Amino acid sequence: MGALPVLRDKVPPISSLLIKPASALCNLNCAYCFYLDRNTDPYKNLPVRIMSGETLRVMIGKFMEYSYPQAVFAWQGGEPTLAGTAFFEKACRLQRLYGRDGHTVSNSLQTNGTLLNERWCRIFTDYNFLLGISLDGPEEVHDLYRRNKGGRGTWRKVMAGIELLRRYGVAFNILCVVSKANVRRAKDLYRFYGRLGVRHIQYIPLAEFRADGSPLDWTITPQEYGRFLAETFRLWWPNRRRVRIRLFDNIAEALTGLPPGNCALHERCDTYTVVEHNGDVYPCDFFVRPEWKLGNVNLDSFTEIANRQRRIGFAEKKSLSHPECLTCEYLLLCRRGCPKLREGRRGLFEDLDYFCESYRLLFRMAVPKLRVEVEKIVGAQSTFHG
Repeated sequence: MGALPVLRDKVPPISSLLIKPASALCNLNCAYCFYLDRNTDPYKNLPVRIMSGETLRVMIGKFMEYSYPQAVFAWQGGEPTLAGTAFFEKACRLQRLYGRDGHTVSNSLQTNGTLLNERWCRIFTDYNFLLGISLDGPEEVHDLYRRNKGGRGTWRKVMAGIELLRRYGVAFNILCVVSKANVRRAKDLYRFYGRLGVRHIQYIPLAEFRADGSPLDWTITPQEYGRFLAETFRLWWPNRRRVRIRLFDNIAEALTGLPPGNCALHERCDTYTVVEHNGDVYPCDFFVRPEWKLGNVNLDSFTEIANRQRRIGFAEKKSLSHPECLTCEYLLLCRRGCPKLREGRRGLFEDLDYFCESYRLLFRMAVPKLRVEVEKIVGAQSTFHG
């Protein structure tokens, strides 16, 4: 049976959901966690923060109706596996129940990897999940900040989880937070992941600030991150056809005119929405704040949420420019950066992205090489199709 089209106006639709089934709850106590010791979790005093079966059903049913022909679900936290295997088995059954002819569904899950077992791996295999595993490098680097509630390091458990994923053939990427622990060890990190046979890496620069705008102890400087990116690019370039690093892929995508996979490089902040454990919806996982709440899936349709003026207003914050942006040759690549990294120090969306200097250094090195590479690939494809 053919599917009926979903009618929308000219406001860009919500292309994917980032779902927090256990809110910000986590079984670890990572020193640099965004939610620790900061007023960034509006649900921290609630006694229960696991998504109910009914909210799960409503959310999936409404999004499957709204999203035809492609529904993208990204499960995150906190630690999403705290919701339990039965929760995710039900989620996948509901996706099948509400799917229509020609409807494709994708699931990804970001986890610290310490709670994985064979049942989890069977779910990931049966439903073709893509996992993002947080691993900050070798044991002494990873365990400096990523510890459990008892203060013990978590590296060995993460590695055991990775081995289990490999045994079951589950696809996974590595997510590496670049902090004071590893920012000066770009070569060590790259070689460590190479020895592990990792082929997909996402580096996430750490920048968290106190209320007065000063950086927290593990926050890296723009100069440090710039040097880290430059050294990583030099190491990666000979292996560029074999190893994927997300930021470098994003730059190549932007050079071809395609929307990069990283929303920070988009023209507007409106590609996805966050769904909290109770169904509340927000425009970004860094802006789960009462003033940016867009609605609730139990009360609102996704068409209503997508068209809320507050969502449009948040998306347009991306267009606010610092004077330096207006004359920057890389503006069409960085698109003014990430609002979280612009607003974090002084509360001003008009500020420069904290890592602006880092990206300029990388762009100067990477863009000429990537542009030639992209032109080769595009030329080869047009010759083949011609």
